[in-house]
Amino acid sequence: MKPVLAAALFSIAVALPPAAWPQSGTDAGAELKALVEQTRTPEAKRAAVASALALTDAEAKKFWPVYDAYQRKLDTTNRQFSRTYEDMVMSGRPISDAWAKNLARDLAQTEEDATRARKTMYGSVVKVLPGRKAIRYLQIENKLEAAYRYEVASTLPLVR
Repeated sequence: MKPVLAAALFSIAVALPPAAWPQSGTDAGAELKALVEQTRTPEAKRAAVASALALTDAEAKKFWPVYDAYQRKLDTTNRQFSRTYEDMVMSGRPISDAWAKNLARDLAQTEEDATRARKTMYGSVVKVLPGRKAIRYLQIENKLEAAYRYEVASTLPLVR
């Protein structure tokens, strides 16, 4: 595992409040599904984030512009990601090696765009929120991104 990814996963795990850790006898997948269902629309997601962060007026004034900018970037990269996968699956024709390389290049560019947007958002969030609220927000975004990726991965067949 790459050191940066390992460090990020470790810091997320350490920062999780005990209530966010899967409890014995609970299903972490079910908890993630519930979070996804709770945040299915942009309005619902915003309300869930607001509830989870309990921002003061001063914090909200600084945070929501950062949140909105990241959501716009996230929407763009998610649409690019989905469009690339749709090209693979919906074409109904065999995928040549040349086309597959082109699709891989598109996916890599989308990943770079998403990573750049995430890094910008991380830097901004830690500047405008107290540490605990910042990491709580980052946890929410990371969980939702993991759920989105899982949904895509579980519904799309492997390229043959």
